[in-house]
Amino acid sequence: MCAYEGVGTGNHGRMGIGTSIFLIAVGAILKFAVTATISGIEIATVGVILMVVGIIGLLVSLLFLSQARRGAVVTRDRVVEREPVARDPYL
Repeated sequence: MCAYEGVGTGNHGRMGIGTSIFLIAVGAILKFAVTATISGIEIATVGVILMVVGIIGLLVSLLFLSQARRGAVVTRDRVVEREPVARDPYL
């Protein structure tokens, strides 16, 4: 089992695009909007770390998505059989 494979469908263990965008948003809020201070921790630094992790996750997700779509070409032939329609020659 690969590090990115989940159980069953294979999607449970992956950090998806939505999670990456969420991490980027939370990181930006912590970096630019929060002015509170906590002793021993820099909230702005935590925000930068979350944004970097979110960007890396987004790039990895897009990379896997582009590779998955590249190999999944599906062609379908649609065959429709119909009864011949009797046409009135005087119309």
